[in-house]
Amino acid sequence: MADLDDIKRTPRSQLDPALLALCLSVEAKRARTVIDHILEHGIITNEELSDLYGYDHPPRAIRDVRENGIPLITHSVTSPKTGRRMGAYTFDDVSKIKRGRIGGRKAFSKKFKQDLLAIYGPKDAATGELLDERYLQIDHRIPYEVIGDDNGNAVLDPKDFMLLDASSNRAKSWSCEHCENLLNKHDPDICRRCFWASPEDYDHIAERQSRRVEIVWSGDETRYFDSLKREADAQSVEVATIIKRKLRE
Repeated sequence: MADLDDIKRTPRSQLDPALLALCLSVEAKRARTVIDHILEHGIITNEELSDLYGYDHPPRAIRDVRENGIPLITHSVTSPKTGRRMGAYTFDDVSKIKRGRIGGRKAFSKKFKQDLLAIYGPKDAATGELLDERYLQIDHRIPYEVIGDDNGNAVLDPKDFMLLDASSNRAKSWSCEHCENLLNKHDPDICRRCFWASPEDYDHIAERQSRRVEIVWSGDETRYFDSLKREADAQSVEVATIIKRKLRE
């Protein structure tokens, strides 16, 4: 973990003209805030995004910048304020700009969402829970930062997208933001074998050998969950721990 003062800054004066032009072309407010701060100070931290700009989830603002085609380096540094580890960000080399990402995400039409609903049904892809369609959001199966919209103006293929509710979308975002593949490798094939891209058939979660299942108790079934919860509370463990123990018995 590096000291914040040791990180090489990338202010406006140090940028390649092509990268600077791309930075200045971004209009989205959240991305614009991050870009302007780095242009002036050469670096921005998660702490500054939270304290100065009020962003509750700083990495989402960083993703906004990357989704607009701006390459960033993520540094792990020590906070002078708390002494804890935090993320800090500087601009990367102009050569890291990738085809298909400039201009940010494309807006999805209402018809495209209806196409996805017709194929997958009104359910969260990660949990399988049936939901009112208004609670479902369209998301790239493979993160935009890895694959972009490389098909240009071609018709979007529903198999490249999934429907998630806000909670699952945040969980996917957090997992991807801490994945080595998104940060450095940018290998779509690694993403394709991840739970967050293919919950129907996967062999890892963010490059970790993990398996995941979501269980929802509804109606009369809730009494079974309540029983597990009482047992878990009595042992000061999570419900998932109790379930795993029972499966091993």
